[in-house]
Amino acid sequence: MPDNIRARFHIAFPSERGQSFCLDVDAMLPGSGIIAIFGHSGSGKTTLLRCIAGLQKIDRGRLIVNGETWQDEKNFLPTHKRQLGYVFQEASLFPHLCGRDNLEYALKRSGGHCQPKMVQRVIALMGIEPVLDRYPDQMSGGERQRVAIARALLIRPRLLLMDEPLASLDMARKQEILPYLERLRAEFAIPILYVSHSMYEVARLADYLLVLDKGRVAAQGAVSDVLSQLNLPLGFGEEAGVVLTGKVLERDSRWHLVRIGFSGGELWLPDNSDLGKEALRVRILARDVSLALEARDDTSVLNRLPVEVCEIGAGSNEATALVRLKCGDSYIIASLTRKSLARLRIEPGMKVWAQIKSAAIVQ
Repeated sequence: MPDNIRARFHIAFPSERGQSFCLDVDAMLPGSGIIAIFGHSGSGKTTLLRCIAGLQKIDRGRLIVNGETWQDEKNFLPTHKRQLGYVFQEASLFPHLCGRDNLEYALKRSGGHCQPKMVQRVIALMGIEPVLDRYPDQMSGGERQRVAIARALLIRPRLLLMDEPLASLDMARKQEILPYLERLRAEFAIPILYVSHSMYEVARLADYLLVLDKGRVAAQGAVSDVLSQLNLPLGFGEEAGVVLTGKVLERDSRWHLVRIGFSGGELWLPDNSDLGKEALRVRILARDVSLALEARDDTSVLNRLPVEVCEIGAGSNEATALVRLKCGDSYIIASLTRKSLARLRIEPGMKVWAQIKSAAIVQ
């Protein structure tokens, strides 16, 4: 059975105040992991999710989920028959039911196919045992959202849809819930379509990235590949940067630093006791990368990597440019002023040194 999701939708919405919108998407997505759907407001992210859920019925659509046809020219599987879970921006728990009874509702929807071990596994995964006897108005925003995610999982979905699930939370609550979403990705082999306009969430969680711009696919692919592209029409502005995967090689307890290895070399970054020996992600923002023609030791920058200039593209304004750099088997991006480019005579094919501040690396 094919392990992928084929989604093809075309729908034009009537003009409102002289503006019209058309969703025209044809994408082949992986059948597992977190697939982030990213784009600015009005790009069609939620509309695409509603089409996949069957909440937006259109004539010109085709959806195949891991070998099972949910919609084509002749068939349309209604939402209640699609084996999916849906998590909205707001937790949408039943206010008159406590956390445990909200989960019971999901168990009934699963037709009794969810075993007690599975229930306990989900409760432990989302860390919600202490709040099961509370009502939604007695929970924090993060707790409500974790219960909502658990409820969606207990339906035993073949596909989990998440529409900006952290958008209504403050930064502290977001930081609280992100580790649970990482565990969810690691422990459940189901595809998760995760709509977001937060590049931080995308970089931390996503395995695959679909970028929408004005209802159309602007880019798609592995998150590391897409984020290193310079020619995306919407750009990422000050959030332009890449995601690297590496593992802990050494801890320096004296200076509270950790050394990680990745396919392009090694990096030092501030130690975090939560970092283990397994694969971890590091996000490097383009604005925190500078270039030098030679390796220098008389600098405060700890991370200096030999790289090759691959491409030079437009920056976030007329004064800046983005430079794509090959580093081993990986890519990083630097944001430089055009004056610096001219002064150093940076051109594609040149071998230079990338300098990255350890404090600037976002875990």
